[in-house]
Amino acid sequence: MFERLKRLNPFRESLQKTRETVFARVTNLFTQQVIDDALWEELEELLIRSDVGVDITMDIVQALQVRVVQDRLTQARELEAALRLELLKLLGGPNTEGLRQHPPMTSIMVVGVNGVGKTTSIAKLTRYLQEQGSSVIIAAGDTFRAAAVEQLSIWGERLNVQVIKQTSSADPGAVVYDALQAGLARGIDYVIIDTAGRLHTKFNLMEELKKVQRVARKVDETSVHEILLVLDATSGQNALEQTRVFGEAVGVTGVILTKLDGTAKGGVAFAIRKRLNVPIKFVGTGEKVTDFAPFDAEQFIDALFNNA
Repeated sequence: MFERLKRLNPFRESLQKTRETVFARVTNLFTQQVIDDALWEELEELLIRSDVGVDITMDIVQALQVRVVQDRLTQARELEAALRLELLKLLGGPNTEGLRQHPPMTSIMVVGVNGVGKTTSIAKLTRYLQEQGSSVIIAAGDTFRAAAVEQLSIWGERLNVQVIKQTSSADPGAVVYDALQAGLARGIDYVIIDTAGRLHTKFNLMEELKKVQRVARKVDETSVHEILLVLDATSGQNALEQTRVFGEAVGVTGVILTKLDGTAKGGVAFAIRKRLNVPIKFVGTGEKVTDFAPFDAEQFIDALFNNA
């Protein structure tokens, strides 16, 4: 039974550190203590440690304190269900927001700073879409970093997907234009666009990303249909600033959260959703190309609390 639950919840293993170092202690706190000031103080400390953030932690605790009064709760063990409900609200409720679709072809621009796992996330997203029966082309738009084009080319060979590319330092807009034209001509379902994460000092990254959007609209005036920001969970609260900056510049429509398995900071997911109102659409759950799952708020919260 336990092994079956483990397979069904894709977030269980990647949230192991957050669960063991933070939420197992939260569960233990609710089991052993009555509701008093010491409980609230320790709960605050644990939530902040998981990178939920100070302001949101205070909001959660206040909501729980109101629930205690309204429902006349006296035992700490009664708080776990209430906490789960508050966390679910922070994530926007149980309804999962999937990828936008724009037939006949959907364009997805993937953005993020270097080092967050952007290239690997593109490969994982490609594999995921293939498993859904969709065809994909990748545009190697990070022409400022030769290694990025090379890495995507290798992934393209492994996944049997065409990677549209040009020479190093070529105009990213030209690459994107070619990829979108090729996708339309061949009846491709999705074109995934890689972008630069850092440019030379004479270039402005955000302006370059806006330019890519403008070029895409020359092929399809509705492009780009999805702009997914890749965030490294180990960066904690710094991820919030990245979301804000990219969101203001290019209008981020969703987040791919990576490297959850390498940190006890899984609470940053709640901060991203609440403070910036950007849905988390996918989570990288490990190192393999298959370790990638659509975000599901209820499963995510279950994985934080349940060892089974």
